[in-house]
Amino acid sequence: APLTLSSALEQSLENNYGLKISRADLQVAEINNNWGTAGRYPTIGFDASDNNSYDLNSSAYTNRLSAGVGLNWILFDGFRVNLTKSQLESLEDLSSGRLAIQVESTIEDIVLAYYGVLLQMEQLKVLETVMRLSDDRYQYELKKKSLGGSVTFNVLQAQNVFLTDKANFMNQEMLVRNSIRNLNFMMGVEPSLIWEFTEAFQADTSNFVLGDLLDKMKSDNQSLKNQYTNLLLQENQTALQKSNYYPSLSLGAGMDYGHTWSYSGGEQTFNNESITPYGNVRLSFDIYSAGVRKRGVEIARINEEIAKVEIDQMEHALTNEFFNLFDFHEVRLELLNVANENLEAAELNLSISEEKYRSGVINSFNYRDIQLIYLNVSYQRLQAVYNLIGSKTALTRITGGFLAYAAE
Repeated sequence: APLTLSSALEQSLENNYGLKISRADLQVAEINNNWGTAGRYPTIGFDASDNNSYDLNSSAYTNRLSAGVGLNWILFDGFRVNLTKSQLESLEDLSSGRLAIQVESTIEDIVLAYYGVLLQMEQLKVLETVMRLSDDRYQYELKKKSLGGSVTFNVLQAQNVFLTDKANFMNQEMLVRNSIRNLNFMMGVEPSLIWEFTEAFQADTSNFVLGDLLDKMKSDNQSLKNQYTNLLLQENQTALQKSNYYPSLSLGAGMDYGHTWSYSGGEQTFNNESITPYGNVRLSFDIYSAGVRKRGVEIARINEEIAKVEIDQMEHALTNEFFNLFDFHEVRLELLNVANENLEAAELNLSISEEKYRSGVINSFNYRDIQLIYLNVSYQRLQAVYNLIGSKTALTRITGGFLAYAAE
């Protein structure tokens, strides 16, 4: 079946195991993010009991049945409800941000894995070309020997070269299959599936504007966004610690029911039934806590400062990484141009050397050296293409470009 890069990304975003786990974590955070969890609403409970006792001295049996419905509602707790809800919202945002990072990582891995398969296939084509030339040389030496124009040494040498190239070709076929299975695993599909890869193995050679990319990184990088969310969590934690200085006001209301029977000598001696509604308001205030509240606030403020330092550290680290990636990309653009020119020269040299070998101008060793040069130069050019794809992919990730694709 044909497989485009877009199709591979769609399947991976749907089936990737890591993404499934991250989505489940986000669902948990979404469920927790509600006012009920934060404590805004009252709680209502029901309780019932049936107690029985027997007095051995008076031979009296007593049965007590009681039941009650009660409502408890915290009316004020130092703004803790609003702060807790804000905390839950930040936790949901953080889970969403972690999912976004997982999406970015998955897209980057799939792009590299997809083009990694194409790289292995292109290398297979190069080895096939070299193997075909070695086979032609081997058949040529066999014909020359049959006509008396060659000796056994030359035939054996050509045969050894051909068999070596054939073994390299077969090993490369295995690498191609392994790379496809690796891609299938990342997409979450059956390892045995075989694809027809429709994308061309080529890199985008357009130039980037340094300033524009740097601005995108500072505004759209997901890791940096998550760090800002973490700072909000620490700020909320400081506010929660401060809320311990406020009093707490709660309301309790409900209704209790009780019924008591007593029997002595088989006759009822007592029968009482009561229905008691109640409503209570409770105000509590912690006057002295041995410095626990103060230390809690101080620790929260220190953690808040740590979060701010971590943001500065991450901005610095990301900026440093960005400049390194940009430099890599610029150098790899030039290296690809050099590799293209080198390959043109190697292809021309290989074409000329074949005629020179058959005409006897160069010997078999010279011809083999030229083949190996062509092989190495072809590999270098293919690797240069893959490296450029890798640097562009890394720049797209660090500037938040993959999230726009995932949102489409």
